[in-house]
Amino acid sequence: MNKFKLNILAFGALTLTFFSCSESVLDVQPMTSILDQNFYKTEADAEMALVGCYDGYQRTTSNGSQSFYITSEILSDNCFGGTGNTDGRGYQALDRFDITQSPSDNNIFNGTWTDYYAGIFRCNTLLQKLPDVASWASTNDSVNTVTRNQIEGETRFLRAIEYFDLVRLFEKVPLITVPTTDNVAQSEPIETYKLIVEDLKFAAANIPVTAYPKANAVTNDGRVTSYAAKAMLARVYMFYTGYYGKDDLGVTKAEVLAGLEDIITDKKFGLVTDFKSLWPAASYIANAADNTLDKTGFAGKGNKETVFAQKFNNTSDYNGMVDGNRWLVMMGMRNTNFSPYGKGWGACTVNPKLVSDFAAGDTRKSASIIDIAGESIASIFDMKDQREYTGYTVKKYTPTCLPDGTSDTGGTKDFQTSQDQDFVVIRYADVLLMAAELGSANALDYYNQVHVRAGFTAKGSVTLADIQDERRFEFAFEGIRYWDLLRQGLSTAASTIAQTQNVLSGKANDVVVISAANITKTRGFMQIPNTQITLSNNVLVQNTGW
Repeated sequence: MNKFKLNILAFGALTLTFFSCSESVLDVQPMTSILDQNFYKTEADAEMALVGCYDGYQRTTSNGSQSFYITSEILSDNCFGGTGNTDGRGYQALDRFDITQSPSDNNIFNGTWTDYYAGIFRCNTLLQKLPDVASWASTNDSVNTVTRNQIEGETRFLRAIEYFDLVRLFEKVPLITVPTTDNVAQSEPIETYKLIVEDLKFAAANIPVTAYPKANAVTNDGRVTSYAAKAMLARVYMFYTGYYGKDDLGVTKAEVLAGLEDIITDKKFGLVTDFKSLWPAASYIANAADNTLDKTGFAGKGNKETVFAQKFNNTSDYNGMVDGNRWLVMMGMRNTNFSPYGKGWGACTVNPKLVSDFAAGDTRKSASIIDIAGESIASIFDMKDQREYTGYTVKKYTPTCLPDGTSDTGGTKDFQTSQDQDFVVIRYADVLLMAAELGSANALDYYNQVHVRAGFTAKGSVTLADIQDERRFEFAFEGIRYWDLLRQGLSTAASTIAQTQNVLSGKANDVVVISAANITKTRGFMQIPNTQITLSNNVLVQNTGW
């Protein structure tokens, strides 16, 4: 079996190799004796292992496997699969919920599966080893207790978000809470969701609000806070209760809403004034005369709207250093540099219906979407190699480049390895709109804060439909739309996503046909990797429709 190393990376140059994983994530073996004999003995060891857990979460994206973000966008009504005209059709299989688009591609998510379970393995190992830290085991000192609980809270949050991605993608997944090599069967989704809720509640209660002050957000917004845990708990609650129509997670709607109100009333976060300043490609201005980018319009990483972000570095290379935003490269215009937009592989071409549905005056439209003809890019765009061209592509998450076409991100400046744009998992706007949807007494005010920022006048009343519509445009291309549709009900998701759209592939007429029946028969879930089913000796059972 092919082996790949999982590295614990400090937020600097420190690298310490702890684990090795085979193709089956359940076959995880220590590379050295460091786990049991001479580690997990001090607070510093625990903190280093926690950094390894963060790295494990980062690697669910940076390792180059099918990313949760791109999957979420392809599945939604925002985007089509796109990519190169002669590429494989795996993205089309996802877009159509139809494996016949790529019949032999039954392992689209194999790397995803192993990356996520490798991350979970790290979290489970640290949680199991926390009692071995000598200074915590030998004293009841309140300061030590707070530190221990904080580390446990951050670790449990990371495990929770990894399981939340898995359970939304595949529904029934092995629920593993200790480091093990056992062949574990799939659990019912309620069991996974209950663990997620327990982990998030612990994180919310035990990570001090002073742990990572917002004043230091530029360096600390990648670390979990109690605010992030409360916001993620709301997202989990709303998806589960919406999709399954049950309220049996061990947390009440009132408790979830109270957590969101805590975030709002504590005033550690806020909306930036100009929506486009949230996104590098939307706010950078190219200066061809001196081959620079004016970045003064960018609000910056860790701005006041960031509640939780997945962080990346520009130090990736082709020799095993994997810590960059790998999926961002897929989002770039196919072989086309047009500063500040950098080239990429043409995934996620934008559905023209979304473009036309933006209301006049909505400032989010030009901040979110690259209009290839409207921005005078069409004459240089690589049409011959682009599949499912619609004239539009994603601006929020696209590589950036200098006017001469070279990467502006530092590192090796290789456009494939040096991408380091954060993935903002939760924004403050989401906190406001989730609180409004859950019935806050301040729902109208929360809604209007987002609505007015987008360029509109305040409304005098707000409905659930208004809030859901606002979410569509506010969070377009942020990996949220598909799950918002699915939690409104499978039939709603299927009928909304289903469509027939004329496109161009390699300059030739093409058509995208998405069937509601395909979405319904899969119940909105993805194909479990065939490799994992085989390695489990068929203990794992494939999802229906695949």
